[in-house]
Amino acid sequence: MTPAELSRTVLRSVRGAVEERELSVPVPARIVVQPPPRPGCGDYASNVALQLAKSAGRPAREVAEILRKRLTGTAGIDRVEIAGPGFLNFTLGDGALVALVRDVLAQGPAYGDRSAGNRPVADLVPADPAPVGRVSTGRASAGRFGPGARAAVVGEVLERIGAAAGRTGRADGGPALVPVPEDLATLTARLGTDEARWILLRPAAHDPVRVPERPVQRESNPRFRVQYAHARTRALVRNAADLGFLSEPGGVGAPAADGGGAEFRPAPASAHALHTLLAGHPSVVEAAARLRAPDRLVRHLEATADAFFRWHDDCPPLPVGEQKPLAVHRARLALAEATGTVLANGLRLLGISAPEHL
Repeated sequence: MTPAELSRTVLRSVRGAVEERELSVPVPARIVVQPPPRPGCGDYASNVALQLAKSAGRPAREVAEILRKRLTGTAGIDRVEIAGPGFLNFTLGDGALVALVRDVLAQGPAYGDRSAGNRPVADLVPADPAPVGRVSTGRASAGRFGPGARAAVVGEVLERIGAAAGRTGRADGGPALVPVPEDLATLTARLGTDEARWILLRPAAHDPVRVPERPVQRESNPRFRVQYAHARTRALVRNAADLGFLSEPGGVGAPAADGGGAEFRPAPASAHALHTLLAGHPSVVEAAARLRAPDRLVRHLEATADAFFRWHDDCPPLPVGEQKPLAVHRARLALAEATGTVLANGLRLLGISAPEHL
């Protein structure tokens, strides 16, 4: 279940409460759900009850309780809880995670990219060489986004992100960027294409670019960490094939008992955290396009890579030792494969390579 799907579900509960006269309020056009500000508060949260309380003439917690009862038992939602003055906290069931993984794998390069269906397949497959070069001099974009290497790369990426978000036409203007003193050719020659683009795209528009002396190929480098996470997902798929099994979405929690039984413990918190980030990818692309802020996509990829490594440590996707592949390994492999899809799609929008090996 994506944030957009959950938002529509909550909106239907409000509309139902109004139609059945449990609430007397104008039905909002949309409802915002987002990850909670701190761990332990479910997968998503919404302040819709606080927004409706004044119009309803009732305490926010009372409005929240009406909505909670309506939402309890909804497919894909495991728990709905009321927190603080009337926030609704949602914990998704394992079924929602399975459905999301299946959806990401089915959409492939089109997940989070509405323009993917309009491009040749060759343009959608991430390759080790970065699919760049169109902006090597920055001439196409620099005039509209300002002079310099940073403006050239940001302008080109914003056009690609805008197309992925379904925005038509070419928007003039852009964020006021803090420039870098070096030109793009010099940066690329010294750092390589991927590193040069990453350091230009990572800071927010008002923040300066910190140019390293040389690229660092280790996990302390966020760009390397994201690319390494993608390469790791691809290695898992190759290693699983060598062991004779493929991915199949399902429960990723540990088996409830020794052996190959069908019962599994609930997915751990690290799986839910990764699910939230994968589900939020399309919304992040849309926000990056709307706010003209490619750095939002960069930070989202970093968070996704970090969440993947935490989940990978909790739930190894491959059998260990003499263990035979189980259904849980196929399910974990599917989640790893979906993570790789999201990372590859995001890197492609940034014009940065998604390596199969690293």
